[in-house]
Amino acid sequence: MFKEFRAFISRGNVLDLAVAVIIGAAFGKIVTSLTDDIIMPVIGKLFGGLDFSSYFVVMGPVPGSYKGSLSDYAALKKAGVPLLGYGEFVTQAVNFVIIAFIIFLLVRAANRGMTKPEPEAAAPAPEPADVVLLREIRDALTAPRG
Repeated sequence: MFKEFRAFISRGNVLDLAVAVIIGAAFGKIVTSLTDDIIMPVIGKLFGGLDFSSYFVVMGPVPGSYKGSLSDYAALKKAGVPLLGYGEFVTQAVNFVIIAFIIFLLVRAANRGMTKPEPEAAAPAPEPADVVLLREIRDALTAPRG
């Protein structure tokens, strides 16, 4: 069983997938930072607030023991107040669109950079001996006698 597992792990596809997952995780952190630290503050400024991800609607009662701010999304969520966090959803949707667009650009560049080798004109395969023999017989039978 150990030999089978080692053969499975050492296959190229598994190693390629592992590298892709690691690079994808690092790439996701970069895009998250781009979204959270650069793009969303600009979008938030356009919509009247600097932290767009904290836009929410309170969907239920706030516990009487809650002493924090009623505009603190994280604190209300931690206190168990039912919230509709549409700002966080918009942040994640923008994050997804950015990741999808960057991946599109990467795949597009990779496809353009990879030149497909043109198939070489293969030499015609020699005809089998039986086909050659049958042709000779046919030609001999159809040739004029004389």
